[in-house]
Amino acid sequence: MATISVPTPRAMRTVHPAVRKLLVLAVAAAILVPLAGAHGSSWPHHLTVDLSSPLSSASNWVIDNRDTHPLFLYFFGYISNAVVLTVRAVYLTLLAAGWPGVTVVAAAVAHRVAGVRLAVGTGAAFLACGVLGMWVPTMQTLALMVVAVLASVAVGLVLGLGAGLSDRLNRALRPVLDTMQVLPAFAYLLPVVLVFGIGVPAAVLATVVYAAPPMARLTALGLRGADPEVLEAVDSLGATRAQRLLTARLPLARRELLLGLNQTIMMALSMAVIASVIGAGGLGDRVYQALASVDVGAALAAGIPIVLLAVVLDRITAAAGERGDTRKPAVGLLYGLGATVAVALAARLLGRLDWPTAWTLDFAGPVNRAVDWMTAHLYSGVPVVGGTADWAGHFTTWVLDPVRSGLQWLPWWAVLFVVAALAWLIGTWRTALTAVLAMAAIGVLGVWEPSLDTLSQVLAAVAVTLVLGFAAGVAAARSDRVERALRPVLDVFQTMPQFVYLIPVVALFGVGRAPAVAAAVVYALPAVVRITAQGLRQVDPAALESARSLGATGRQQLLQVQLPLARPALLLAVNQGVVLVLAVVIIGGLVGGGALGYDVAFGLAQGDLATGLVAGAAIVCLGLMLDRVTQPTERRTRESQ
Repeated sequence: MATISVPTPRAMRTVHPAVRKLLVLAVAAAILVPLAGAHGSSWPHHLTVDLSSPLSSASNWVIDNRDTHPLFLYFFGYISNAVVLTVRAVYLTLLAAGWPGVTVVAAAVAHRVAGVRLAVGTGAAFLACGVLGMWVPTMQTLALMVVAVLASVAVGLVLGLGAGLSDRLNRALRPVLDTMQVLPAFAYLLPVVLVFGIGVPAAVLATVVYAAPPMARLTALGLRGADPEVLEAVDSLGATRAQRLLTARLPLARRELLLGLNQTIMMALSMAVIASVIGAGGLGDRVYQALASVDVGAALAAGIPIVLLAVVLDRITAAAGERGDTRKPAVGLLYGLGATVAVALAARLLGRLDWPTAWTLDFAGPVNRAVDWMTAHLYSGVPVVGGTADWAGHFTTWVLDPVRSGLQWLPWWAVLFVVAALAWLIGTWRTALTAVLAMAAIGVLGVWEPSLDTLSQVLAAVAVTLVLGFAAGVAAARSDRVERALRPVLDVFQTMPQFVYLIPVVALFGVGRAPAVAAAVVYALPAVVRITAQGLRQVDPAALESARSLGATGRQQLLQVQLPLARPALLLAVNQGVVLVLAVVIIGGLVGGGALGYDVAFGLAQGDLATGLVAGAAIVCLGLMLDRVTQPTERRTRESQ
């Protein structure tokens, strides 16, 4: 009679760790799935929570009491008035300085911080804004960004100081900052608009919510990374806690603080177009209007100044962070202010404060003609290869539809099982638990089907991004010429507002899920290329030299030495690709992507707080799940190495 052997605990310990983890998950699924009453592929209705009623009640209460309740009259009202007055004061100051004064002060500060080359580039960038006919919108955006960045820096410094000096506050703030950064901007535009209405205050405060977290994180990082020996020496001199903060911790964290300022500026400028949806005006409004009329030339004419502002401010703040002497930028600012006053007075006497109309160029016309030619010759009817419309149709039929159908065909518990398995194999059981809870929260919110639709688009976009990004990153790492050629292209792609390149994508590919994926690929590709190239370039030269001495070819060096040693950087590239693709989900929803992106945009357009916030929360949960599935923990990474 045959006997059945049952694995003993000792035998289980000899099984491969991955197999052991999968067996544990299988046993857990066999026990929990029947208890949950799992039937069919859709999420069970009895496991959902309807948030539409409480959120609608909250929205109605705000609307009914916005003009009478003391909270709005004496708190939010004062904040709104202060924002309006501050932005107006900055804008009038810029107009009073005129284009000569603004250009001179910007070039003077750049010169004192980084030298002649950056000063010339800064002056040329501001002059280019005038040549494109966008001087007044540029000043409107600059005034809004000055106030938003100052407020973001103030909020970030306060939060960062608290998190850097208190472990308990640091733990409490971490999930809050995570939510602020991952929650799509469109999702929190709706509650801000409900409280402050359409206009500048809502735009500034939405920008602060989006741009403050980097300042807070980097401030806390700088304070926590202060040299213990320096702090001990300060303590030995009898310094108080405030003196230790002002004389030791903050000076030691100077680089992190300036990096936080840099990132805050970049994120604030990236909100310029999105904030225009709720009345920010300026360059963002021009881009948004161009999107509505599918005017590629007008969108580029307004988008290029945003890119120029981003590049100039990025270079200036980065150069300030690299300098050890903090006096030169201050002296440069004084010189710049003096020169600005002199130039502004001269311009006012000559009547030259406004940008001359004769000095503008028709940029939109040639661009639109080029786009019309591309649309006429590339959209359809191209011999052999077909047109871009055919490519979009084939990609939808052969990739997007099968992936979406496969995800929606799987039982909900099978999706959770796959998520748990992937997260546990790449991380720890805590990672798997977080990923499963995030995915389960999507079902509880009642948006399981549209979330799987969004997930299918994200997976397809990430796959295309990684294929193109890894190929370009490898080429850039192995050739200085390729790296120099790609750098300006990546700079433009990374700083250009998503709305700008969404227009030519729609013109070439039409409306649907395929152009939404294409826009996500364009947005996420630069980060993947940069991280991949940097990781490959930082591989130990001794390892490459050893491989060459053994007669390894260039391909063997890449596959057997560089790629394995650059594994952490490649995993980071995958993670960032996922996060950045997910950030364009709502933008894609505006051009036919549907699913969660459309729900958030619809909620904002219709003032439907429940639909917008629930879809935004689902996107956050998707982002959290994908982050845990694609980014291994430090311990797991050390074990694999």
